Formats: sequence, structure tokens, C-alpha cells
Amino acid sequence: MNAKENPVELKKPTFCSHVTVDVQPLPDPQQFTCFKALVEATALLLHGAAGKDGDLSAVDYQSAERNTLRKVQIDCFPDDINALVAGKPVPSSSRLITLAPEYDSTVGLIRVGGRLRRSHQLDADAVHPIVLDPSHKITQLLIQNIDKELHHPGAERVFAEIRRKYWILRGREAVKRQQHLCPDCQRWRAKPTVPQMADLPQARYQIFKPPFFSTGMDCFGPFTVKLGRRSEKRWGILFKCLTTRAVHIDLLSSLDTDSFLICHYGASYTGEGNLQSYYQIKAPTLKGEKGSSNSHSHPCVPHCRKSLLNNKFNFDSTLPVVPILEEYGNARLDRSSLPCIPLYKDKA
Repeated sequence: MNAKENPVELKKPTFCSHVTVDVQPLPDPQQFTCFKALVEATALLLHGAAGKDGDLSAVDYQSAERNTLRKVQIDCFPDDINALVAGKPVPSSSRLITLAPEYDSTVGLIRVGGRLRRSHQLDADAVHPIVLDPSHKITQLLIQNIDKELHHPGAERVFAEIRRKYWILRGREAVKRQQHLCPDCQRWRAKPTVPQMADLPQARYQIFKPPFFSTGMDCFGPFTVKLGRRSEKRWGILFKCLTTRAVHIDLLSSLDTDSFLICHYGASYTGEGNLQSYYQIKAPTLKGEKGSSNSHSHPCVPHCRKSLLNNKFNFDSTLPVVPILEEYGNARLDRSSLPCIPLYKDKA
């Protein structure tokens, strides 16, 4: 019979096959928010309480993890699994074509090929990592778990840790996407915001007033000094002009009202200007000088108080401006500012 008369003889034979992979029922990953919880539920479903004490063994957890990862590959790479199980290369349109994938029959997973088979210093999982799809829920839970174990570092650190065992397609983008959705990573990446500052108090811009017209005060110490054969404590007191930033330092014999009034009177009448507005920065033991008039141990105290009242001395402790004045009083003087110069001719 001539072939032209019977065209059926010209048809090429076609081989069709179907590979069935035995997959046991697994928990729905959409119902879990943690990779470890998913693996534990899978282990309980597959093995149950198989140990002597009713607990799962490490082998059970490893088997459950392999079954969980196998579900990712079956859902995302079914054609590639069928081709590799049949001993054929993956299709040319496959996403795994550049990875030279291999099928590991011992665990039933697709691994990355490569040229590192003779490397005995690297772990087997690092030489041939497991291929995963970035869009699968289990892969997202895996990235989230590694990110949490590493205490939410940068994306490169998490990506490097994943590459030791897994090969996630476009893994760097998957890690960044997962960290962008992670609340803890958002807190670590948060940039500090500078709050809007309130208006400056009036004491900060007394531009047509003499120095020390508005003054802040702070005490420091104590220091031990020798007076004859006995030792006594002394404190330093710092007056700072809130407008010009001029500084006057004096000595306190004690932290009582009398010592403060004497020191204040001396600072007012030795060329330091006319102190009329006073803001207490840090001196809780001196808060009685505003209305103290019962006991004056020093003979000069009545004269100091009378002189301060005649000069319209004003004590102010308004609470809203205290943080601003405290920050201003404790600020370090910039080296580029004007050098310290005396405000009066008396060098003593």
C-alpha cells in the first residue's frame, strides 16, 4: 500500500503519561499566622502523639516541615514536578529553567542544581537549597518566622539566612515586602519626629533690658572645703542670663533661703545688672525664698530682702516654661560663641 494513499501511516506516535504524587491532607495555611504553629499542626495531623511520653519527636517535626514545603511546590510548580519525576527537563517556559532544578527523591522536593556537589565544607541544604514560590502563604510565614528569630534585622540579613537552606524566587523582594508589612519592623524603621516647639517665654527675649534682667539659676555640688581643722560643705550657684547667655558663678554656704538671698544680693550689686525676673531651674530646697519672712539667722538678710523688694524683684516659677528654661540653662556653651568677658572692672 502506498503511503500517499493512506495518510494515517504518516502520523507520529505520541506518549501521554500522568504522574500522581501521594499528598496527605495538610492544614490550611491561611488559618495560621506562624510557621512553627503550622508545622506543629501538620506534625500532629500526620503523626499524632507518637512518642513514648505522648510528645512529638524531632523526626516528626522534620517530616512535617518537609510535607509543608512540598505543598508549596505542588501548588506552584506542578508541571515542573511532573517533568522532573519522569526524568525529563523542565519546560523552557518554566520559571525554574535558569536554576537547573533537580528532584530530590528522598524528601520529595525540588532543589536548585549547580556545580557545588563536590564541596564538603558547605551544608547539603546550602549546596542545593529548596525552591519556594514567594507568593505562597507558607513561604510568607517562613520569611516572617526567620525575621522574628533574628529580631527583625535588615532585609539583607534575613535574605542571607534564608539562602542557607531555601531558594525563594525573587527572594530579596519577598523579604522586603514581608518586612514592610511586619509591625515590629515598622517600629524599628520608624524615624524620630521632632515635635513642634512652643513659643519662647518672655524672659528669653528681653532685648532692651540690661544683662541678667531675666535670670535662671542652678545649683551644683556639694564640695568639701577645709575651714581650720574642720570640713564643711559648700555649693556652687550659677546665674545665667536668659537673653544674653552671660553666666555668673558664686558660692553658697548652705542650701537655705538666707544663703541664697545673700548670694543673690551680692550678684545684683557687683555689676551683674539689675536682676528683676528670676526663674528657678533646679533648686527645690530654695523654693521658700518667695515668701520666707519668719526666720533670718544672718543679720544681712533683712537688708537684702528690703533691697530686693525695693528693686521690684520678681520670682517666677510658671510651670509651662520650666522645661524650656531648664533645657536652656543646662545647654553647653558653643565654642564658636563669643569668649567669656567680665561685665565689670572688678577682677576680684
